[in-house]
Amino acid sequence: MKNTRPILLVEDDVVDVMTVKRALRHLQIDNPLVHLKDGKEAFEYLKDESNTKPNIIILDLNIPSMSGFELLESIKAEERLKSIPVVVMTTSETNQDIDESFNLSVAGYVVKPLDFDQVVKSFGTINKYWSLSEMPGDR
Repeated sequence: MKNTRPILLVEDDVVDVMTVKRALRHLQIDNPLVHLKDGKEAFEYLKDESNTKPNIIILDLNIPSMSGFELLESIKAEERLKSIPVVVMTTSETNQDIDESFNLSVAGYVVKPLDFDQVVKSFGTINKYWSLSEMPGDR
């Protein structure tokens, strides 16, 4: 990522969290990673103005306490948060979930790869895109 703001990972599966951390290390992406396990916790973190606003949010849809969709709706309803890019990374391949995610203004939708090399490729692509993209607050 081109700035030093954190990456927010909202994911409740321990193995997926370890895989993401490993992929980021492999790609030498050294942005701080903030990992939160559920939607309510993530929204409270985002609303707390003492926390650094993340560069990007990687969001699983199937999370406890507040679903990924509910979290997306809450983020997009907040003026201060709605410009944060959100990439959904989930197991769901249903058209309904993909459509609903984009209707809630996600920046991307990735079906969780099963293979570590594919995870690395996915995060490499995400990193390249956001390294080239001008982001709100970068100037």
